[in-house]
Amino acid sequence: MGVGVHTRPGTEEEGAAAPMGPSAATSRRMGPVHWLLILVIAAIAATVVIFGILSRSRAENKLEKDTDALAMPTVSVIHAERTAPQQEIVIPGNVQAFSDAPIYARTNGYLQHWYVDIGAHVKKGQLLADIDTPEVDQQLQQARADLLTAEANHRIAQITANRYQDLLNTDSVAKQDVDNAVASMQATQTQVQAAQDNVKRLEDLQSFEKIYAPFDGVITARNIDIGDLINAGSGAPAQQLFHISATNILRVYVSVPQIYSAATRPGIKAYLTLPEFAGRKFPGTLVRTANAITPASRTLLVEVDVNNSDGTLLPGAYAEVHIAIPGKASTYIVPIATLIFRSQGIQLATVDDRKHAKLINITLGRDFGTRVEVVAGITDQDAIIVNPPDALVNDEEVRVNTNATPQPNGSPGAVK
Repeated sequence: MGVGVHTRPGTEEEGAAAPMGPSAATSRRMGPVHWLLILVIAAIAATVVIFGILSRSRAENKLEKDTDALAMPTVSVIHAERTAPQQEIVIPGNVQAFSDAPIYARTNGYLQHWYVDIGAHVKKGQLLADIDTPEVDQQLQQARADLLTAEANHRIAQITANRYQDLLNTDSVAKQDVDNAVASMQATQTQVQAAQDNVKRLEDLQSFEKIYAPFDGVITARNIDIGDLINAGSGAPAQQLFHISATNILRVYVSVPQIYSAATRPGIKAYLTLPEFAGRKFPGTLVRTANAITPASRTLLVEVDVNNSDGTLLPGAYAEVHIAIPGKASTYIVPIATLIFRSQGIQLATVDDRKHAKLINITLGRDFGTRVEVVAGITDQDAIIVNPPDALVNDEEVRVNTNATPQPNGSPGAVK
């Protein structure tokens, strides 16, 4: 029998290496290059993560800044326009005749004739119309007859009284008879006086048949025609015959705001402008004031007289009165769009050097429609906000829009 050779399980020969696992084999195969690649990939991944975090942080910061910027009001500012120390106020007024009167009849009758019509220039005392008054004429004739009767009775009473006086000297009549004769004479004398007064009254009434102009002027209305029944007002409303206006000098009454009342004095020069006379000025003078403020409007009523000897201006016309008010200091003009109306009063919003809004109370003067006058509260250096936000509060931070161009009415234009 041969001798067999015995070997250990799992071994084939002496010195053979034992088999290795997969990780050990992989580790043995990875060199320095592989490790460097791993490090680079890890660095890239870390960079991506860090970049994402930083981007989100920057986006959040930008969103926060944009939110704050949108919450901050963006405003446009202007500077007030200064006026001259001598101010000219423009006030609407109605041109009136210096003297203006309706003409009525003083007696009843029928219009017999009229001599002037509307637009006629008449002189004081000029005959305008005749009225036929037959009733007055008859009453006058009767009154004159009554006067003659009274005078006759007075003459006979006077003769009788004289005779009784002579007879009394010879004791031919009683003293009582003389007294009766004297009293009768005095009574008739009174009757004569009454008759004379009645005749004078009717003569005056008859003189009213002639209608005369009371002053120099222009006839602006004629309300009668030949044959019209004229009523002097007894038992019925009186009828206006003519209307006359004196136009050589015209009056214009205007209401000056209270703020200028202290400087408004007689003698101040003024002039009128009318739409139908474009570019032409009609000089006038402030002649008197009411010396009292009207409580309803807080204005001072003044009268401006204008020479109209050529008859260019017509009474009743609308005109703008320009009055030069002397002043010690000039005022400012701002657009109406800058005003803030709150319970604290009328205010303006300005921007200070720190870009913060400041609300200031002001005192207004004249109103020019799209612009108003400010007489107190602002200076030349104030940067005034146009169209201030409704929610704007004092000391609020604002952003000034330097690209907006203010328009003449104060509203900002388009951003360039």
